[in-house]
Formats: sequence, structure tokens, C-alpha cells
Amino acid sequence: MATMTVIATTAIPDHLRGALTRWMTEPMPGLYVGTLSARVRTELWAAVAASVGDGAAVLLHPDANEQGFTLHTAGQRRRTPIDFDGLTLIALNPAEPDTTPPDP
Repeated sequence: MATMTVIATTAIPDHLRGALTRWMTEPMPGLYVGTLSARVRTELWAAVAASVGDGAAVLLHPDANEQGFTLHTAGQRRRTPIDFDGLTLIALNPAEPDTTPPDP
């Protein structure tokens, strides 16, 4: 059964954008929405995760759990999903420390 799927991306290669738009619509830059089967979603996400490079991507799709959806991430992000007793919460990682010395 096909379900609504959302993929949000940041700084991904152009070829990956093209692959995503074959299956999904891009209502605004970096946001892809579509109705995909589980098999297509899995294969498409595998391609995204393998090709994300220095960018980042998040996949959201409906699932039979307490929250009603599952979240997957690829690439380096400041926000990291963590499992807390079956609920997916977002942990905010600290920003990179500033290594420049202060001006006198």
C-alpha cells in the first residue's frame, strides 16, 4: 500500500535531486513529497543515504507506532533523533566551539 512520504534535504548533489523528482514533487527547494510504496521508499532512501555527501536528508513516513510516523536521517545534522522508550525525540547537539581567540 502506498503512503505519503516526505523527504527534506540540504545541500545535496544535483543528480540526487533529479532522482528524487522522478518519484516525488518538489513544492519548495529541498522538500520532496510523494505517495510511495514501501519498496520504492526503501530503495529511494538507500540511494539518498549513499549519495548525500556533505549534505543532509530527513525521511518521514507513516508507521504503526505511538507517534504514527517514522523518521530517518542521513548526513551530518545538528539535530539527532534518539529513541526514548519507543518515542523518537530530537537531541540538539552543541554547535561547533569557536576556536578563534577573543579580540583584545
